[in-house]
Amino acid sequence: MTQDLESYKSARGLVDTTDPEVDKPIYRKPGFDGKVATLGDMEELISAFLKKTREAEGLSRADLAPMLGLSTPVYGRYERAFSKMTVTRMIHLCEILGFMPIDMLFEAAPHLWGRTPEEAEDRLTLERIIRTLPSEATRDLVRLLKRMIPQDSGSQ
Repeated sequence: MTQDLESYKSARGLVDTTDPEVDKPIYRKPGFDGKVATLGDMEELISAFLKKTREAEGLSRADLAPMLGLSTPVYGRYERAFSKMTVTRMIHLCEILGFMPIDMLFEAAPHLWGRTPEEAEDRLTLERIIRTLPSEATRDLVRLLKRMIPQDSGSQ
């Protein structure tokens, strides 16, 4: 079934934009300032996150690269935003550096977590708190939240 495409784009807050990395117009969601970050800008933010996280773990590029099965120069391309990362590479980095994918994605696109910077930060903080809860507390919290949110008959 074909939806009304304009309604779909509008409902998601998507705007028609151009990007230096894409030959055709694309649709994106603007950030908190109303501007649409370029794909290159997001790559730079991801690269800075990787470098910051690696350094916080006390690892050099030469330490980290072999754990990824890469040479130091090849890994360095990720931290310089020269090479684009695959999702599987991101998962591998999560395993080695101990961050969650949401942490990296938030750096590049915090507007996906809320309508304001404060709302987005609150949602990320809540997710980080939930991450640290013991299993029993997580289960109890899920039950509580399910009672607080009206459920559609077909959703789960």
